[in-house]
Amino acid sequence: MINVHVLNGPNINLLGRREPQIYGSTTLADIEKLVRDKAETLGAAITFRQSNHEGQLVDWIQEAGAQGAGIVINAGAYTHTSIALRDAIAGSGAPTIEIHLSNVHAREGFRHRSFIAPVSVGVICGFGPMSYLLGLEAVHHVMVERARLQKPSQH
Repeated sequence: MINVHVLNGPNINLLGRREPQIYGSTTLADIEKLVRDKAETLGAAITFRQSNHEGQLVDWIQEAGAQGAGIVINAGAYTHTSIALRDAIAGSGAPTIEIHLSNVHAREGFRHRSFIAPVSVGVICGFGPMSYLLGLEAVHHVMVERARLQKPSQH
């Protein structure tokens, strides 16, 4: 079974209340339910977590890598500031999809730079809660393909 860790950074726990004109009215609990429902259709196991603390996110990234899991991460503001998260992703070996609810490229200039993107398989942004579902599908696809390519051929 494919295992995916969905990790959420600072202030993501405020979804539904925080700047609804940007992030919408969907709560993190609503998103978790959507992700779990989608994972069930894919046959994937989900670990869904949120922390406002950078070191906790680093620990969870390392844990995902050690378990051979994929990662979908909405690192929030840490996307634009955290070399520690970048290094954890690079060192973990976990295929990672960076996601954002809003289109960060249509926002303030400081949000245009991601330390995580260069060590991620891909980036999905601007689709609201659907960004999580697209991220889950993407990392699931990557992991299925990697597993297929690692199997010895049966000739």
